[in-house]
Amino acid sequence: MKPVRQAFSWWCFANGKIEPDALLAGAARMGYEGVDLIEEALWPAAQRHGLAITAIGGHATLEDGLNRKENAERIKKELRENIAKARRWNIPVLICFSGNRHGGADDEAGLDTCVKTLASIAPEAADAGVILAMELLNSKVDHRGYQCDHTGWGVELCRRVDSPAVKLLYDIYHMQIMEGDIIRTIQAHHDYFAHYHTAGNPGRGQPDATQEILYPAIYRAIAQTGYKGFVSHEFHPSGDPLDALKKAFDDAQGALSKEAPI
Repeated sequence: MKPVRQAFSWWCFANGKIEPDALLAGAARMGYEGVDLIEEALWPAAQRHGLAITAIGGHATLEDGLNRKENAERIKKELRENIAKARRWNIPVLICFSGNRHGGADDEAGLDTCVKTLASIAPEAADAGVILAMELLNSKVDHRGYQCDHTGWGVELCRRVDSPAVKLLYDIYHMQIMEGDIIRTIQAHHDYFAHYHTAGNPGRGQPDATQEILYPAIYRAIAQTGYKGFVSHEFHPSGDPLDALKKAFDDAQGALSKEAPI
């Protein structure tokens, strides 16, 4: 079975315990191919070490996002600016956010507003070869009130926009908290998933046997869909960041070293 392409989220591992250049160099030596959400000043350093910038934020902010009509022009401006950067730097994914259910905002109304804004900008993203990926986040523990908190809502968004440039960031940690049934969801809806994030649950820890999510089976499920994008680790390392990254990388590679039933 072909290994998945692995990346890591910068914010989790650049925690002051290691210099940025050492973190980038160490990850590249392990076999990582990319890094998510790394600050723009470090993009040249990442690419110097052979790491792609695999995903960046598309607009502000997570809580005050696409589901509010008054944000549409601001967000379209921000997305256009970041689409231009993504084109120059070969960044495949811009992460988008629904925003919170302000004042108990109706899910259907919020969905309709998100669809209209994304549909208006999708042709520009498609022309640049960039995917606008709405992130699925949990509203139970980490992001109270966040609207795109179930796969079904996100999939319906993609169906209505009907563009290859609008998909989802499927965060396994967040969706384990909200709905579980991870493998069946990947099998049923993988066409809508442009990017994956990993972390253990509870606590966003190392994705290993100490957590409730069985990642080897999930890695195999992703690989069996023929997915060609990145699986990016976004967890809090309990010790040395490079040791944690090495374990995550090796566990994912090991899960795909031979065929195994799910």
